[in-house]
Amino acid sequence: MFDFSHHAPYPSQRSATYSTTGMVAASQPQAAQAGREMLARGGNAVDAAIATAAALTVTEPTANGIGGDAFALVWVPEGSTGRLHGLNASGAAPAALSLEAVRAAGHESMPLYGWTPVTVPGAPGAWAELARRFGRLPLSASLAPAIRLAREGFPLSPMVAEMWARAERKFRPLLDDQATRGWFDCFTPGGRAPKAGEIYRNEAQAKTLESIAASGAESFYRGELAERIDAFSQATDGYLRGSDLAAFAPEWVEPVGVDYRGHKIWEIPPNGQGMIALMALRIIDGFAERPAREDLTLLHRQIESLKLAYADGFAHIADPRDMRVAVEALLSEEYALERRALIQDQAIDPTPGEPRAGGTVYLATADREGMMVSFIQSNYHGFGSGVVVPGTGIALHNRGHGFVLDPDHPNALAPGKKPFHTIIPGFITRGDQAFGPFGVMGGFMQPQGHMQVAMNLIDFRLNPQAALDAPRWQWLGGKRVAIEHGYPRHLLLELQARGHQIESAFDSTSFGRGQVILRDPVTGVLCGGTEPRTDASIAVV
Repeated sequence: MFDFSHHAPYPSQRSATYSTTGMVAASQPQAAQAGREMLARGGNAVDAAIATAAALTVTEPTANGIGGDAFALVWVPEGSTGRLHGLNASGAAPAALSLEAVRAAGHESMPLYGWTPVTVPGAPGAWAELARRFGRLPLSASLAPAIRLAREGFPLSPMVAEMWARAERKFRPLLDDQATRGWFDCFTPGGRAPKAGEIYRNEAQAKTLESIAASGAESFYRGELAERIDAFSQATDGYLRGSDLAAFAPEWVEPVGVDYRGHKIWEIPPNGQGMIALMALRIIDGFAERPAREDLTLLHRQIESLKLAYADGFAHIADPRDMRVAVEALLSEEYALERRALIQDQAIDPTPGEPRAGGTVYLATADREGMMVSFIQSNYHGFGSGVVVPGTGIALHNRGHGFVLDPDHPNALAPGKKPFHTIIPGFITRGDQAFGPFGVMGGFMQPQGHMQVAMNLIDFRLNPQAALDAPRWQWLGGKRVAIEHGYPRHLLLELQARGHQIESAFDSTSFGRGQVILRDPVTGVLCGGTEPRTDASIAVV
């Protein structure tokens, strides 16, 4: 199965990693080790995912936190096959947050910072629910490494230090705001962002994680932590209340998938944007020939397929209760054929079709029994809203920025409604067997990363590490496309001749950060790759 192991066509200092007894791939070494610790203690892939996710809120607060949302795809072995389960742990808009309230505050679009974009956080609920349904270890055991890291401290990795410094510069204008000045108290000890190699400690976060661990996250939604969030929100003119937190519950959902060249690609259904990756793959799958990866025709078709899928995603994806187009219609072969016909030799400005009615971290884990987890959690933009609840270390996300203020749009802001969500875990199966979890974080880069990495694995037979090492492209809107360094210059010129507005990028931070773990169904051997664009690591048992 892994005959592609030594095929490394792109510059990299990493080889694919192998194991038979368990694997954790994450964007921070300490977090990966936290997951490994659970596997070594007899925990399963779910316990490892929880431990890794919690540790990432400590070691990479630049991208996720206790006050963010989460999604998961969990492959559970059943006899000789298995079943994929989906968990949506995204929260809704507070009951007091309405179109009228936002407009009355003087906003014409959803702001990025402050209380307005704060929706109910789902990450603590995700950890507790995963532990309850599929974990072997108690939540207190899975959160212990994160608590230890927060209390004893850890040295910052280079990429996190860079993103921390960028966040400090962005938040400086918010220093005098009563709701956001606490960010500086919590995350700029000594009056500045910590640097690479410096030890950072967060005792308040350690205590919060202890409370979540001891109560099974009840304290966050219906206890002491909920009361502190409510009190701070009321004191600083926020919209979030204890009643909003108490109403939250993670939701188990049926994953949605499409067949793709002998495999099936799976995503979480709306309100997430995983549908965009599936629609793009559906469109490009209809082109019978498959040229080389660095081929002009392929790149052009990839970009155009993704643009069309995004146009439809932005127009139709929302809280499923408010969608006016069925998931099945968007993913139908009939509709893919219609959209595919729009792809010609020249770049187009995409517009939505009309199908018939009907700052993020990603991690992957696998254990020796065949359970595998694709998990993602996020603050949305970096540290999130800038609102940090005093004395708790809880940085609240700004996921509500995903709403629109057009009352006629399916994704229009409304109390109790979930916004269009960017974070998406992915999973691939082959026949009735797990092929493995994969994901690429990075805002609206995520479906683009999913499409490119999935094609790297399936079409071009790249091993997981090479699939992540490969240079990426990113559609920026209209005909604008950013191309990561590593693509041949002649391809950029040829894409430009086809009408694409090419922007050559040498900063890779916007091209996403991914992880991949594949499993051989016969031998049980795991093969993993981790992201070269960040401080990522794979830990094995």
